[in-house]
Amino acid sequence: MHKLTSAYERILNSLTDRYQSEHSDDRWQAFRLHFKDSFPAFFNQLASLYDDQWDFYYFLERCSNIAARFWLDQPAFNRPHANWFESSDCVGASAYVDLFAENISGLENRIAYLEELGVTYLHLMPLFEVPAGDSDGGYAVKDFGQVNPELGTNEDLKRVKSLFIKSNIKLVLDFVFNHVSDQHQWAIKAKQGDERAKRLFWVFENKQDIEQYSTHLRDIFPDKRRGCFTYNAELHAEVWTTFNSYQWDLNYSNPDVFTLMSQELLKIVELGADVVRLDALAFTWKEPGTSCENLNKAHTLVKAFNAFLNMAAPSVVLKSEAIVAPDEVVKYISEDECSLSYNPNLMALLWEALATRQTQLLIEGTQHRTDLPSHTRWVNYLRCHDDIGWAFADHDAWQRGINPFDHRQFLNNFYTGKFEGSFAKGVPFQYNPENGDCRISGTLASLTGVDSNTNIDDLSVKRIIMLHGVIMAFKGVPLLYLGDELATLNDFSYSQHSDKANDSRWVHRVAFGEKNAKKRQLEGTLEHTVFNAIKQQIEIRAEHSVFGHGELNIEPLLHENLFIFHRSQELDRVIVVANFSEHSIQLTNEQRESLGITSCYRDLLGKKIFTTNVSTINPYDIYWLVNQHN
Repeated sequence: MHKLTSAYERILNSLTDRYQSEHSDDRWQAFRLHFKDSFPAFFNQLASLYDDQWDFYYFLERCSNIAARFWLDQPAFNRPHANWFESSDCVGASAYVDLFAENISGLENRIAYLEELGVTYLHLMPLFEVPAGDSDGGYAVKDFGQVNPELGTNEDLKRVKSLFIKSNIKLVLDFVFNHVSDQHQWAIKAKQGDERAKRLFWVFENKQDIEQYSTHLRDIFPDKRRGCFTYNAELHAEVWTTFNSYQWDLNYSNPDVFTLMSQELLKIVELGADVVRLDALAFTWKEPGTSCENLNKAHTLVKAFNAFLNMAAPSVVLKSEAIVAPDEVVKYISEDECSLSYNPNLMALLWEALATRQTQLLIEGTQHRTDLPSHTRWVNYLRCHDDIGWAFADHDAWQRGINPFDHRQFLNNFYTGKFEGSFAKGVPFQYNPENGDCRISGTLASLTGVDSNTNIDDLSVKRIIMLHGVIMAFKGVPLLYLGDELATLNDFSYSQHSDKANDSRWVHRVAFGEKNAKKRQLEGTLEHTVFNAIKQQIEIRAEHSVFGHGELNIEPLLHENLFIFHRSQELDRVIVVANFSEHSIQLTNEQRESLGITSCYRDLLGKKIFTTNVSTINPYDIYWLVNQHN
């Protein structure tokens, strides 16, 4: 306590000398109170990482100064975020700027479309400056403070952000904080011999030093490269490159890295981010003899960034992207770590249930992973810019008598169309010939069986609507990958581009089609059917606060093809019933009674009213059932 108190007093005195005279007394006193409240958490987290370093206090003061300057200069980010993401009208969407709107200025012309759909949260994929050629879809960042010139300027983004505010659309931007491009100025300086810059990365001049790490690491992209290290001729050394050879991992055991990256984080905030998505956060901390994934200090590091952000810009929310085992993902979610987190477990299990027509694993994998700390939420999605990996827990599979290895092989075969009778038209991603493992690429429509000959009554269309109905009703923030609402199909033209041909994920990174978008207004078209069904779900969700604040309870297996859960808030209750098969299912009176469904219940989605005489669950249908007397 004495150490914290003395550090607080010394740093506050330093900040007072530096900034008090520049601001009004009211503003300075407001900052003093904020700093008093926020500094202890930051001190404790940073001390957990670097207290054994002789220059710890120096970095502590540097970071505090950076946060103070930002708080005092950027009043727009001073207010707490007020948990807006808990509301039922919070619905997200994600897209690449160039694919959705050609450039940042073009986003102005897309706002009306987003408002029509009901989107209030837009995640724009990395739009920062990257090198020419392959940049891992924008995730090999060259400059966090500069918008990619091919997309526009920083001023363009700030102008669009002001329009988003008027339309009540929150802006989500990425913080790719595990690595930077090998063309980043720090990497360039390192290659030129700058010793400080070299220490920002994991550089091994002796290959034997790598062995204490390499034994336990896994290959992320096995069909591109093996191992996690790349030899650099300019350095005459191996560099740690977990993902691609041109993405250099940052060495967070060096507090200089944290300090510099805290400045980079604020550059993203200054551009207008309401939410900052932390990319690949599970890989950020390295220790010998471990897998270097999900280590305790990786969590401490995220908490340190959270505490720093709370000092500098408390209005901004952190979102985790951890595509790891379900019981590891949930560890990143808390108010002092990440208030939002992708839900890869639910995503994988929904596709698993769609392939098998069996909901037992979906129920097993979600029943005990729905409760999160207060004021935190899952971000529930069906597709994203990445692949589908089968991130369900092996333990859950064994509990249901399913061999998880064999089952993943089946799912890979099913969604790449190799399994007889499969409706899916997916593409393998990162096939590993040693173990047969891969992940799946494809648009949502192509994975559900839509093709150019599909009509609006096909089962594939019902699959799309049913899946969206689940994530819209589930607890958390539903997230659309833009294009899915128009039933966009796979685009294989990526194979003709040298910087994309070796990455099948581009098959579902499809440009927004104006022609297809206009079809949403033409009744009888596929685009009209899917767009308006999803739009209806979003509208109904927004009208019922139970979908935002209501508790979630997943029912035990009632029928092998049904996924049933209910949302409840005080006297309000919605029962969600989804059929994952192409068969009609008859609910018995006893089954309806066990769910509490009576003749008084109606379907919010308007398909039918349940009575004692009507108990048929149609193929791939979904019902949001409420007591019509409430």
